[in-house]
Amino acid sequence: MSVAQKVRTAIVGASGYSGEELVRLLLDHPHAELTAVTSRQYAGQTLAAVFPRFAGNPVADSLQFTEPNVKALTKAAEVVFLALPHGVAAEFAEPLLAAGAKIIDLSADFRLNDAGVYKEFYGNPHPAPKLLAQSVYGMPELHRDAIRDANLIASPGCYPTSILLPTVPLLRAGLIKSTGIIADSLSGVSGAGRNVSADFLYTECNESARPYGIPKHRHLSEIEQELSLAADAHVTVQFSPHLIPINRGILTTLYLAPTQHFETEAEETALAEKITDCLATAYADEPFVRLLPADQLPDTKNVAHTNYLDLAYRLDRRTGRLIMTSALDNLVKGASGQAVQSLNLICGFDETVGLT
Repeated sequence: MSVAQKVRTAIVGASGYSGEELVRLLLDHPHAELTAVTSRQYAGQTLAAVFPRFAGNPVADSLQFTEPNVKALTKAAEVVFLALPHGVAAEFAEPLLAAGAKIIDLSADFRLNDAGVYKEFYGNPHPAPKLLAQSVYGMPELHRDAIRDANLIASPGCYPTSILLPTVPLLRAGLIKSTGIIADSLSGVSGAGRNVSADFLYTECNESARPYGIPKHRHLSEIEQELSLAADAHVTVQFSPHLIPINRGILTTLYLAPTQHFETEAEETALAEKITDCLATAYADEPFVRLLPADQLPDTKNVAHTNYLDLAYRLDRRTGRLIMTSALDNLVKGASGQAVQSLNLICGFDETVGLT
């Protein structure tokens, strides 16, 4: 698509946190025009009325939320973002695809290759199993070429992004074992969405930290799928997510077993050089993955409101483990920003447009 021609975009479910972040990014995108936003709760109200932060923007002042309607969406937009709960997104994806729209889905409905795995982790039969074969897992660093040609893109989850980007290059290079992978992640409260249940009230979350989804969080399904593809072997991960009292951000710590022993300082130095070279090669040309200097570790405050993932590692000769840490904004690189990366790819725009 020519950059002189703006691509018309729509957001189904624009009133949630990820939807609001998509609104922000698309309103500022020089090659995208936001032409439709849906919300049953706010139908008839303008974007600016629901999200006063956008007041003064001509589009936000005039564009009204509507009830979701497939026919109206296909007339209004060429690319439709689905910011909906899992199970609901597929109901819109099928008819929108049939009508010729390109879909970028932020739910989990099309992230998995196997409908049986979806049922195992999400508790219900897959709502549109025939579409899984054409869906592309929307992580540009792993599947850039496939995304460019896709009509249905499954934007990854926030936790998986924080885990896959540090580990996939090392698995592909054979530098870490595919067994014994442990991931601990800390997430801000916005990761739960605009949830009004008691668990996410301010007084329940503030001054508190707690684990949840143990031992089988739903995101494990896509984490293990993509790691298994990278390792060319079945990978099982021990994953423990935690809720912490910040608005946004994810910090993940990974405990990995190198395939090479490093019992001496010389062996540790040699292994560190291999790991650094592997990561530097994998991400040298990646605009949104930052491999930090040796004296720094990731911090959520440095990635908040950005599309960056910060990455660092340490070798622990005492335990024989490789410790990797990553930080990202769960609403940007972990959701809407990564989805806009995919928009840029399928439209032929520079991948960083609207994101830096």
